[in-house]
This record gives sequence, structure tokens and C-alpha cells, in this order.
Amino acid sequence: MRFNVDGKAFQQQLQAVGKVINAKNSLNILDNFLLRVEGDILSITGSDQENSLTARVAVTESEGDGIIAIPARRLLEITKEVSNQPITVEVNDDTKRIDIRFLNGHFEFMGIPGEDYPLPIAVQGENVTTMTLPAQMVSEGIEHTLYAASADTLRPVLMGIYWDIHEDDVTFVSSDTHKLVRYISRMAQPGFRASFILAPKAANILRSLIGKDMADVKLSFNEKSGLFEFGDYELTCMFINGVYPNYERVIPRENPFVVTVDRASILTALRRVTLFANKASNLVVVNVGDNNMQLMAQDLDYGMSAQENVNCDYDGNPMTIGFNGAFMVEIINNLPGDTIQLKLSDPARPGVYAPLTENDGQDTVVIQMPMQVI
Repeated sequence: MRFNVDGKAFQQQLQAVGKVINAKNSLNILDNFLLRVEGDILSITGSDQENSLTARVAVTESEGDGIIAIPARRLLEITKEVSNQPITVEVNDDTKRIDIRFLNGHFEFMGIPGEDYPLPIAVQGENVTTMTLPAQMVSEGIEHTLYAASADTLRPVLMGIYWDIHEDDVTFVSSDTHKLVRYISRMAQPGFRASFILAPKAANILRSLIGKDMADVKLSFNEKSGLFEFGDYELTCMFINGVYPNYERVIPRENPFVVTVDRASILTALRRVTLFANKASNLVVVNVGDNNMQLMAQDLDYGMSAQENVNCDYDGNPMTIGFNGAFMVEIINNLPGDTIQLKLSDPARPGVYAPLTENDGQDTVVIQMPMQVI
């Protein structure tokens, strides 16, 4: 097997596939890339058993189809050093010895028979559902929700993004019990009901690879796994098994007191004030009234405090409520638009964040649980 490939394109696809390979694997062969040549297309596959990513790149002067497993770290190091040059890869089909040639030299090392590499999870059968979604829809759905997913391994269903598919929209949900994000996109109308929980690693890979210039993402899935096909990539992943909590019951329906504030103003003020919050609680006290939002934080252990006022439009009774300042920064930083609304009811009930205006077909709601003000 022999082929020529552009060094830069080769390195980019290797780096993309490398995102799926764990630093330590239970199977030694998963420390490798699987290279498969078919005609003028080179497919590069990486896997961690639960996720498998394949990237394609064009090759020239290909001689013979075949497969070979190559140590991932070594191949990444090699291509990094010669990425601006054309590369020739030649594999001895009998001995599995690999010769990588570039302008002024070459590298030689041993590969592993590609037949030993585990196959990706097959998403097939009578229960497979297939749909095509705009790439922007998938990208924005993950971008709007992934930050709020839990890191608690004791509650694995909350570690992923819940895809609640309806006839007229796809709803993306994530929560860590302190905050919850519900993002509805109507850029596509699937025409059926289904749901699954996308694991965080697969979500991160999709977020990093789906580009704005891509048109569509083809998704095939059953109750256990899914196959995402987009651009030059195919990602097969296992879903998180479990029942996601009823998120609609958590979202308050009546929060009559509305704070409307410039997003950049409150974000910068929060970042300053939170520097002086107690590191254990990150408590920020919010006082609203008379078109003014006062942010206060203190750390009694170190005898320091901070206070800042932010202009706002407020329709409601004066109120004092406590929130985790770090979570507030995270939420507001991820909300779209220049102006946001914070809807309140009383100091013991969650606050509801939403952008003042959104693009047609989009609906973003974030709730944050309050903290006791001492």
C-alpha cells in the first residue's frame, strides 16, 4: 500500500480524530489510528470503544488498497514537524513496516495489522431513525447547553445533553441541579417524537468539528447509539443510558418581576464583584429596585467586600436575592443578544434568564437556583 497526501491536510484530520483517543486505553490497539485506503480516499479512524470518529482526506498516486494501525502519538508528532510538505506513506503489507517520506528524509517504524482494530458500533436495524438537521442547529444546540451539564459521575444522566425531539422542533436540555438550560430550535421539523442523552465527550467533538460552512448533519440513531455524518467526518457514539428528569416541571411559569439589563454591563460588573466573594460559596447578593441593580459580595474570612451598581429597567417590588456569582457569569456569558432579562418571583424561588430578543425559531431559557442570603 502506498499513497501521497498533503501534509497539512493529513495533520489536520489526524488532530481531529485524535480528540476521541483517550490518554490511557484498556485495549492497547486503541492507542493507534486506523488508516484505510480505498481508491483516492484515505480514512482515518480513532476510537475509545464508546466513541469512534472517522475523517477522510484525498490522496494521490495511490497504489493498492489496504488498512494499517499506526501509533497515534508518533504519527501526530511526525506530521506536526513536516506538515508544510507533501508526504508519501508506504506500508509493507507483509511485515507492516511503515516508511513515511518527505522532501529531505524519511521515517521508518512498525505498524500493527489493521484487522485487529475494533469496528465502530453498528447503528442499524429496524429501530433506527434517520433525520437530517442543519449543521447550525446542531452546533448552536450544543453550544447553548453544554456548559450547564453536570460533572457528577454519580448522576450520569445529567452529564450529557438531552435531545428532546418533537414534530416541529428539537429541544436541547442540560442541568447540573444548580442551573438548567432549555434551548428550542425550530430550524428543522423532524415530524416525529424521540429522545436520547448525548454524552459530553461526543458533544465536545461535534462542537469542535461542525463548521459554519457545513450544510447538513445526517443523524441515524436507535435507543443506544447514534451516527453523525457531516462534512468529511463520521462520529459513532454510545448514548447515556437512563431517564432524563422532567425538565418542564422545573421551569417556573410565573415570575412577574422582570429585570431588563444590558448584557455586557452586568457581565463585567459581575466579574469584578465575584472576585471578592467567598470562594466556598461564590455568593453574590442582588438588590433590585428603582431601575437599579446592586451587586454585593464579601469574604468575611479575609475582611474584604465589593459593591457595584448597574442601570436596568425593573418592573416589580424591591427584592434581595442571592445567587452563585460564578454561575451567573457563566449563564450570562452564554446567553445570546445584547440585552437580557432576569425574571424573579421571590428570594426563595429560581431566577429565569432569557435574551430580550432572539432569532426566529429559537427559544432560550436558563434557570438558576437561589442561595440563602445571610
